[in-house]
Amino acid sequence: MKGFEFPIIGTKVSGLNKKFDLNSPSGRKQYFKAKAGDEIKHIRQFLEKGSFVAYLLGKKNSGKGTYAKLFTEIFGEEKVVHLSVGDLVREVHGNWARFSKSSAFDELKRIYRGYLSFDDAAGALLGRRTEKLLPTEFILALLKLKIKELGGKSVFLDGLPRESDQVSYSLYFRDLAGYTDSQDIFVLIDIPESVIDERIKYRVVCPLCNTSRNKKLLITSKIEYDLESNEFYLVCDNPTCRGARMQPKEGDNLGISPIMGRLLKDEEIIKTVFSLHGIPKILLRNHVPVPEAKKYFDDYELTPEYVLEVDKKAKKVIVKEKPWTIKDDNGVECFSLLAPPVMVAMVKQMAEIVAS
Repeated sequence: MKGFEFPIIGTKVSGLNKKFDLNSPSGRKQYFKAKAGDEIKHIRQFLEKGSFVAYLLGKKNSGKGTYAKLFTEIFGEEKVVHLSVGDLVREVHGNWARFSKSSAFDELKRIYRGYLSFDDAAGALLGRRTEKLLPTEFILALLKLKIKELGGKSVFLDGLPRESDQVSYSLYFRDLAGYTDSQDIFVLIDIPESVIDERIKYRVVCPLCNTSRNKKLLITSKIEYDLESNEFYLVCDNPTCRGARMQPKEGDNLGISPIMGRLLKDEEIIKTVFSLHGIPKILLRNHVPVPEAKKYFDDYELTPEYVLEVDKKAKKVIVKEKPWTIKDDNGVECFSLLAPPVMVAMVKQMAEIVAS
């Protein structure tokens, strides 16, 4: 981000020359054990009796869900859950007819406290009160209700704070949600806007399972070439989709332009939280300056760029890899990191926090 930098937390282990397959669960398991085995052990011991509430803060498409998923892959769904505020709101909205007749609805109405009446708050959720935004107090009540169902699992909370006025709520949400004895943590993600731009512009989605990939940065195992449209397309790897053609989303070709306002707001919230005292912070950066990359990381940990070519005679697509560099928000040429090395940085910092 402009104006300040997060520290580089390297993953290199002296004497370890093995290349791990970061695309497979088994390869990642070996990788994490080799790169952060002791820290993983400490966190496992903590999770046997303790828990945490971690607030994921990063710009849109910064990888919050990916990092939470990787953490859960390491420590298990029985210990950790990723809770997205946006997904929760959409779930309740989409199932309102059934939800409004349930005991959970009665409980939500009981625990809600706010400046709007409960009916007006519910109307804002359903879009019936277009002049009123969904109040933070209603969101907090929804989260408290959902977290109560988790049985004390550790939580990665994605989407709070979303506005500047929600920062103060997040400082005490742990107590409001009944996690008084849990460790609360802010996880801040620094990602260049150039990376977000490329992730959006080349994103494709399966129309059947909604899996997302990227024609430039995250390809599938099968790629085809359409002679009529003169373009490459990815074929979904999910066998149940039976070779479905992955499609770009409308407007993705514009990159970050339509969401610049959102990105600026996200950055201001991150900077505000960065200045807070009294709560631990995990600082993640997904990029490293080109001259420093080899000092801190192995080559296979850097995000490659996939270049697609077609051999029309052989009627097949040829995939080549090359180093992918971008300029960060301060104009420095950098490599982008794959998600697993960023996760190693999270695990190392998390271990220090839970051990203190």
